[in-house]
Amino acid sequence: MTGRKLAGMTMTDVSAAPRARWLAVSSVAVGTFTIVTSEMLPVGLLTSIAATLGVSDGTAGLMMSAPGLVAAVSAPVLAITARRLDRRITLLGLMALLAVANLAGAFAPNYPVMLAARVLTGVSIGGFWAFAAGLGLRLVPEGSVGRATSIILAGVSVASVLGVPVATFISSFAGWRTAFIAMGVLALVLLALLAATLPPLPGEPRAHASEPLPREAPARASEGRFTWLSGPLKVVLVLTVLIVAGHFAAYTYVRPFLEQVSHAGPALVSTALLLYGAAGVAGNFAAGARVARNPKPVLVTLAVLMALSMAALPLIGLPLIVLMVWGLGYGGVGVTLQLWIMRSGGGEMGTALFVGAFNVSIALGSFAGGRIVDSVSISAVMWVGAALAVISAAVAGSTCRTGSSPRPES
Repeated sequence: MTGRKLAGMTMTDVSAAPRARWLAVSSVAVGTFTIVTSEMLPVGLLTSIAATLGVSDGTAGLMMSAPGLVAAVSAPVLAITARRLDRRITLLGLMALLAVANLAGAFAPNYPVMLAARVLTGVSIGGFWAFAAGLGLRLVPEGSVGRATSIILAGVSVASVLGVPVATFISSFAGWRTAFIAMGVLALVLLALLAATLPPLPGEPRAHASEPLPREAPARASEGRFTWLSGPLKVVLVLTVLIVAGHFAAYTYVRPFLEQVSHAGPALVSTALLLYGAAGVAGNFAAGARVARNPKPVLVTLAVLMALSMAALPLIGLPLIVLMVWGLGYGGVGVTLQLWIMRSGGGEMGTALFVGAFNVSIALGSFAGGRIVDSVSISAVMWVGAALAVISAAVAGSTCRTGSSPRPES
């Protein structure tokens, strides 16, 4: 690990002022918060957007499915095709694309235009998240890489639980288009901040033609490309699909559930989602404090909390406390899976595959939930989400019994 870390750092990287480097880390963290909040935006606005653009709630759920699928593809594709580009230029381009996508969504005259804007959002999400996750290695000294990476990835976890309540709060006063405009403006502000704080971050150098590879190099290169197929990485990717798909099958439709089943008005919906978000932030930091030793039992606990809360929702008339339990559980999922994937030794491509799995799970979950909402009932998606959370807990629990946690690379 040490050799790779030193190799990834340039003289510019190690000589910059510490304060400037931490400012860059903070800027990237706000960037990850912005892209994931943009991805989650339709959840709290779904019924309003559906009514304005003249589509059903289930069809409106494609606003979550489309960027999720696109991000799942763009993460590994950009990790390969843009690996030699300066990371600073790449991140600036992706943030500019996000600003365009959010503003296009804000002024979308019809649903096809909105979906096209969400596709652009997906490209930005996949690429930015995949490249940003490993930037701690390039921005701070070796001894601070873990802390910097945690800060950058915390933007993803916090956005997953706070983005929807904040967007819902804005829309309750000024409408859903204003929420999209706000995210577009935030992306433009971040574009300027990243341009001011990020140093040059050269991509991978090209191999010199005068330096032939040894005969065994092709086999090693092939082996390196497929290290993600190792047991620990496969387990994390499977768990990502199960728990994230189950969450978004239900959570994408939480607002129509609150309105139709709990008969909650706009003020109560906003309050419920804000409480969910606050509990999620608490869950993020509570899990982060415990996951370093062994992520497996932490994930089991989180999945059980999610399963219990989703199963309880159809049975309780005013589910504020239940939503907080759900937020507490899901709030810790992101940081737990992220640390587990890093401990499994996947490298940059492993991170890209994790981002891909996470986003395709969002797409699959929200799409399946939409079909269930339209063909069965709004309450049925809660039971589906609970079932997938139970399966996730069972899979993670079986790994606890069959082996120890993977150790970090050395």
